[in-house]
Amino acid sequence: QVQLVESGGGLVQAGGSLTLSCAVSGTIYSIKTMGWYRQAPGKQRELVASITRDANTDYADSVKGRFTISRDNVNSMGYLQMNSLKPDDTAVYYCAAQGNSRTWEYWGQGTQVTVAS
Repeated sequence: QVQLVESGGGLVQAGGSLTLSCAVSGTIYSIKTMGWYRQAPGKQRELVASITRDANTDYADSVKGRFTISRDNVNSMGYLQMNSLKPDDTAVYYCAAQGNSRTWEYWGQGTQVTVAS
């Protein structure tokens, strides 16, 4: 069984940076793809970034060039480096993972990111 625990959210001024972390319990090698979703109040949950086991990455257009996703398979961690943050980035951010089912079957509890203008 895989469990995900996010940390690193908080309040930041527009233009600032935050790094979110995702601690993976269980073996990270069983996870094919890790991702970060976010959900703002009144909006649908959206996929922000994803990274495969081979470190292939993909980003939502809204965060390209500002966010960087990475994973540390040795230490069973995932990260989302967020730079040049905007008020529109305010949301609850969730770490998620795909196993052999290739569906987003594992989810963290979420961490709040608030960007003040």
